[in-house]
This record gives sequence, C-alpha cells and structure tokens, in this order.
Amino acid sequence: MKLTTRTAALALALTLPLGLAACGSSDEPDAASSSSTTSEPTPSETPSESPSESASTDAMAGKPFGPGCAQVPASGAGSFDGMSTAPVATAASANPLLKTLVTAVGEAGLVDTLNGEKALTVFAPIDSAFAALPKATMDAAMADPKGLLTKVLTNHVIAGKIGPDMIAGEQKTLGGGTITVSGSGEDFKVGDASVICGNVQTANATVYIVDKVLLPAM
Repeated sequence: MKLTTRTAALALALTLPLGLAACGSSDEPDAASSSSTTSEPTPSETPSESPSESASTDAMAGKPFGPGCAQVPASGAGSFDGMSTAPVATAASANPLLKTLVTAVGEAGLVDTLNGEKALTVFAPIDSAFAALPKATMDAAMADPKGLLTKVLTNHVIAGKIGPDMIAGEQKTLGGGTITVSGSGEDFKVGDASVICGNVQTANATVYIVDKVLLPAM
C-alpha cells in the first residue's frame, strides 16, 4: 500500500507541470492574435483624412483676392469675417474703404432694398473712385437721389451671387443697363475699372471692390 501511494503521488507530481505548460501554450496564440489585430489599421481607417483635405481646398478656393484686400481690416465688423455675417449694405457701412458709397446708398434710400434681397452681386467703388469723378457729376447725382443717384448706384448691382468663375461676360444690372466684365482667375476689369478686391462675401451678396465708378449710359 505504501508503495502504491508513493507511486501515485509521483505520477501526479510529474503530470501537473505538464498540464500547466499546456495551458500556457494554448493562451499564447490568442495574445499574439490580439496584438496583431490592434496594431494593424483596418481598411476603413485609411482614408479618414481625405474629407478634411477636400474641405480645406474648397475653403481656399473661396477666399477674397486682389491687391486691395490688404486694406480691408483684419478684424471687426469691417473685416472679411465680419462682413460675411451681415447683409450687404450693413456690411459695407463697416468697411472704411466704402464710406462714400455707403453715404450715397443712404441718400438714395436703397439700404433696405439691398439688405432685403436674397442674393446679389455688387461692384463697390472705393472712396477714391468717387473722389475722381468731376465735381459737377457728383453734385448732380447727390442732388437727385431718387433719380440720377439711384440709377448710378443700381448700375453697380446684379441679381444673384456670382463667383469669379462665372462673372466674366455681359451682365444685366438692376438699373437696366449692361456692364461688361473681362478677365479670369484673380484679374478682372469691369468696363475700364479694375477689381482690386474680389469675391468678398456678405450674408446676401458677393462683392467686388473696384477702383472706378461705373457710370450708366445717359
């Protein structure tokens, strides 16, 4: 009996380490498999940056352009960001380049009309453009706000928001006349006026700031 008991105990002692080794061996492939799964990217993760890159490209394509853009304030209501949230007449009133235009629009009673339109394209003459007009012409326009002044101002406005890729060609104005836009890319002329800062966005209009007043045919 003693021999039998001792033999059984010895057999158990030899069998136990082998069993533990077998258990450890069966766990190792699972750990390796888990490590392999977490380290390799899945196919769905690979193109994750492409939408953001596309959005960045679209944002760059819509930026204002032209040498005159450097004169637009970098911050505040008259900046590009500030103007983008206000309707066009209100946006222009905050821009220091357009003081004479804003005064003329107010005299003609066009503020509500311009702000109330859903979509416009506006060619906005800078202050020096009005200063270059003969004094008699400017005086005559300001003396007739509902007639001549309104005709001059509406000759700078087109229905619809028109981007740089579609602006070239003959355009019908709200004043009933036609203006001709020539050029491409970031270089445009409206008649003999140059666009010095184009593709400026307001809440309801695309604005092209120009260096001359676009006088209608009389």
